[in-house]
Amino acid sequence: MNLRFTYLTALLFTFFITSSYSQVGIGTTTPDASSILDMSSTTQGVLTPRMTTAERVAIASPAKGLLVFDADLDVFYYFDGTTWQPIGGGDKRNNYKLVKSVADLSDELTAGGGSTYLLDTNTLYEINGTIVLNYSIDLNNAYLIGLDTNEDILVFPGGTLFSGNNGGSIRNLTLSAPGGTVFNIDDVSGSQNFILQSSVVANSNSVGTLKGFYLAFLNIVQYAGNTDGIAYESINDLLLNNQGWLDTNSGTYETFVGTFSLIEKVSGFSQVSAGNIGVDLSSNPTVSEGVLLSTAFSGVGNYVNGYTVGSYTNYYFTKEWFVNSPGLELETDFVASGNFYNTNSLTTGFTQTISDGTAVEIEGTGTFTTDGLFRFASSGGGNRLTYDGLATRNFKVTGSLSIRVLNAAGDFYAIMLAKNGVVITQSNAVAYIDSNTQIQNIALNCNVKLAQGDYVEVFVQRLTGSGTDTLAVFSENLSIN
Repeated sequence: MNLRFTYLTALLFTFFITSSYSQVGIGTTTPDASSILDMSSTTQGVLTPRMTTAERVAIASPAKGLLVFDADLDVFYYFDGTTWQPIGGGDKRNNYKLVKSVADLSDELTAGGGSTYLLDTNTLYEINGTIVLNYSIDLNNAYLIGLDTNEDILVFPGGTLFSGNNGGSIRNLTLSAPGGTVFNIDDVSGSQNFILQSSVVANSNSVGTLKGFYLAFLNIVQYAGNTDGIAYESINDLLLNNQGWLDTNSGTYETFVGTFSLIEKVSGFSQVSAGNIGVDLSSNPTVSEGVLLSTAFSGVGNYVNGYTVGSYTNYYFTKEWFVNSPGLELETDFVASGNFYNTNSLTTGFTQTISDGTAVEIEGTGTFTTDGLFRFASSGGGNRLTYDGLATRNFKVTGSLSIRVLNAAGDFYAIMLAKNGVVITQSNAVAYIDSNTQIQNIALNCNVKLAQGDYVEVFVQRLTGSGTDTLAVFSENLSIN
């Protein structure tokens, strides 16, 4: 037998026997005891089979645990015994960037001409940690999010954190501009949206200005330690839900300027400390519909600096607003009310000539005044109450009169209410005139539906008799609520 062949056969037999009962090391002479194969290198790696997706799925009866690299998808796949599964998530979020330092925004700074971080439209930026900025951010209709409001923070000391003419979305972040301003955004197109949600705005010189948006939605936002608040200007739909203004803020918390189709401020709170203002409407913004609901006002400051034109005496808002918040006077059409009464001497009253059987307003030579007018106006000499609210609703109308009629002994008179000059039949109260000295006390009471512009007056009608009578009225009072 060839000795050389015999030696080679023995060597291979020894290798296979050893491999069957111990570890194999490649690049190492001491493979780890827990491994069947231990490879060690500082210059090379392990290269698994590479193939197209079609080639991978065409593998016949793949073994459970089989590993290949899909060159079409650039992802490792393993067979779990039933299907092919990607390793490391073959599905990746498109338009996504993780920002762990300001250096991660270098491309955006270049896009902004070296003076602004111009974000990519419709791209999600995840803020991880505290990012101290050197320039303003132009949202450019991108999405900024954090995972933990207390940990994920954007800071721009001395500058304006967000500026430009574009909207976007900000969620789960703390925003701070010490010595500067958080927002100075003006959507000149009037067509974009701005969203701020589940965030904190803190320790800034000013929260700033949001202007011109088609929709601005701020939900679950806490404000703390800001020297001045925010101004909203000419936004089509402004939704403010669960805004929390702590008493560590100062200045004017929220200012409304310009024209709005809708302002809806719901829930939340404003702790208004001394010398500060919660809501400022003194610029008389035009609001088609305003809602201030369940926002709790507290503290010793000025809760509302109200309208200077269009509001009612001792009230803050115009008739376009529905206001029902703790700490504020209730202002809705459902509490509209008014009252008038004559101011003539109780002992002489005023007189009116009655010459036929037609119902006429009781006015004569009387003088009248009004009080408690809320969403009502007086006219017609002060003894006509006109509804000024927007919602058509039912009102309770009550009145009282003290009268005497001369030259009408034995006649019947009717006192009633009239809506828009038409007698309200169900309000009729009938008096029998017994003598010239008899004084009748008459009560009026009925429900009446009023729309904006409808008015109510007190009428009188002689039911029997003829000639000319003199009606003396000592008191006349009408209330609507």
